Order: sequence, then structure tokens, then C-alpha cells
Amino acid sequence: MDFTFTEEQQAAVEAAKAVFADVAPDRVPSPALTPGAVAEEFDRPLWATLAGSDLLGLVLAEEHGGAGLDVIALCLVLREAGRVLARVPLLEHCATAMAVQAHGGPELAALLGDAGRGSLVLTVAAHGRTGHDPAELAVTARREDGTWILDGVQTSVPWAHSADWIAVPAHGGDGEALLALVPRVTDGLTLADQYSTSGERLAELTLDGVRVPDAHLIDAPGAWDRLHRILATGTCALALGLGENVLAMTGRYTSKREQFGFPVATFQAVAVQAADRYIDLRAMEVTLWQAAWRLDAATDGAGGPLPASGDVAVAKIWASEGVRRVVQTAQHLHGGFGADTDYALHRYHAWAKQLELQLGPAAAHEEALGDLLAAHPLA
Repeated sequence: MDFTFTEEQQAAVEAAKAVFADVAPDRVPSPALTPGAVAEEFDRPLWATLAGSDLLGLVLAEEHGGAGLDVIALCLVLREAGRVLARVPLLEHCATAMAVQAHGGPELAALLGDAGRGSLVLTVAAHGRTGHDPAELAVTARREDGTWILDGVQTSVPWAHSADWIAVPAHGGDGEALLALVPRVTDGLTLADQYSTSGERLAELTLDGVRVPDAHLIDAPGAWDRLHRILATGTCALALGLGENVLAMTGRYTSKREQFGFPVATFQAVAVQAADRYIDLRAMEVTLWQAAWRLDAATDGAGGPLPASGDVAVAKIWASEGVRRVVQTAQHLHGGFGADTDYALHRYHAWAKQLELQLGPAAAHEEALGDLLAAHPLA
């Protein structure tokens, strides 16, 4: 079996490394010292650079000005973004564009050219009313006078204040989730400020009789489920990149910090803890690529006896637990220096906690995996 990435995927990584090479996590105030958001919107100059490097159209077809790559390529780029805490809606934008490209009609497809150029920003409401319930159950959709009427609330919508269009999952009462593309400025839609653990500006999105034409609605079976899985897998990629950079920071610090005349990295207790976190990262990596590969497979049943959601659940288990262990060990091995707000580690800790919250508790994913195993015997 060949586990190497394709030339196109490797080229995407090199382009991402070049873009993120000059990005510093401390471009904005520290979340530990800022009561509200660290900035009103995302990093627009970085967004423009990503657009200029054709990374915003990475997963779009050539007919829309994109490179026609896959979920694996997107996760490779997100891994690099996670290393530098890039404050851009890269995951939400690209994942929503993939859903529009796969299932949207001509009117929605017309948005993809501007999305690939970065002049139009997409995001998605994926956390439901509370962050714990299914997002598609938080909003109802009903037909009236030839249009769809949306009512409900979605919490913690990332980058909503800066996006042009927001993808909103909803249920129409027949059991199948719908996906509505709603302009940020539209009658009946209001945004209330919320703030992430990492200090980013989120939004509570309230829909009160929002009218959506048929042309802006995606009702293809499985469209929302696939988008949700891509979002989860992309979050795992961000967590992997973040964790890898945190372990590298820890290695550099413990190699220079001396105690009793020796670098603390040479002490067995320090080396064992760092080795354990390295194992966590390698497990996060292999489960991430398994999940991304399954999402790119031609059919949901390809590649294993379980649906792709099983591989996504395993990746989420490792990412949510692993990224927490990595930053906690890093803080411990840095000692008091890790809490210094002039040093970047505390920012990585805040971002890791936010990613862990987005992924959800590992116990919930283990329960979902158990249900899948019960429904799909491996014998």
C-alpha cells in the first residue's frame, strides 16, 4: 500500500507553508488579557494572501477557478494553519463551498467563483442551539407561498459577523436534514455577540421567519451529514497542527532550560512525558488521514465495514483527548514560563481548549462508535 501524498497534495502543503511562514500567533491581543474579542473580524490580509495563492479554491473544480483537490488536501493545509493559529475561516469556507459545489443549483453555484477568489466569504452554523444537540434540529423549515420559512437559533457560529453567506442546517419534519444558504444581511436574521475560549468573535444566530427561496436550499440526501463530517475532520487537522507546534516549542524550551547543570530535556521524567505526547500526535495523525480518505472515497461503504462516520468518530476521539494532553504537558514542562502572556504557549492552550469544545467529549464519540459497531457487526 502507498501512503504517500500525491504531487498535487504536496504542492498544496508547500504553498500553505509559504503563506503561513510569516504568520505570528501574537498579531492580536492576548485572549487572557482581553475581556471581549481579540479582534472584530478575521485576518483579512492573510485571507487575501491565501486567495492570491489559490488556496481558497483548493477544493473547487477547475470550472470555478479551483484546483479540484480533495478533503485530504484541505486537511493538509488546515494542519499548517493550526501550527500558527491562523485566524481565518478557511475550514468553514471551503467545507461549505464543497457542499454547494456538490449539491447546489445554478444560482448557488454562481457564488463559487467569488468564493475561490476570496471576495465572498462562506461560513456554517454547525453547533445547534446549545452546542450539544444536533445542529439540524435547532432550526425548523416549512414551505409557505413557494418559499421556505426558517425559525430557530444556532449558537457559536464562527466568523458570522464577517461572512457574506451562512449555511444553516434545518429540519423540515420528514426526517431528512436540509441545508439553507442565507445571506448575512436578510430580514429576520439577527446576530448576537459571543466569544470563544480563544478570544474570537462568534455569533448566536437567530432566525425569525427568514424566507429562503428554493434556489438557495440544498435538500440532497446526506448533504448536511457530509458537510458536518468534513467540518469535524478539518477540526481534527487544526488540532494536529497546533499540537505538533506545541510539542516542538516544548522540545526547544526543555533543550535550553538547565537544572543542576543539565538541560531538563535529558531528565527521564521529562523525556517520557514528551514521548507520550509524541505518540498521541502520531495517533491523531493516522486517524485523521483515515477519516479524510474515507470521506474522499467514492461511496460511504468503501474502505471498511463501518460507514465513514465511524472513522470520523475515531479521529475525533483522538483529537479531542490528544490535543488537551499535549498542551497540558507542555504547560507542565514549561513551568511558570508557560503562563507568561508574552510567550505564545498560553494562546495555543486557549485555542486547544476551543478546538476540544468544538469536537465534543471523547465519551460521546465513543458512544456513537459503539452504536455503529452494534449496527454493523464486523464478523
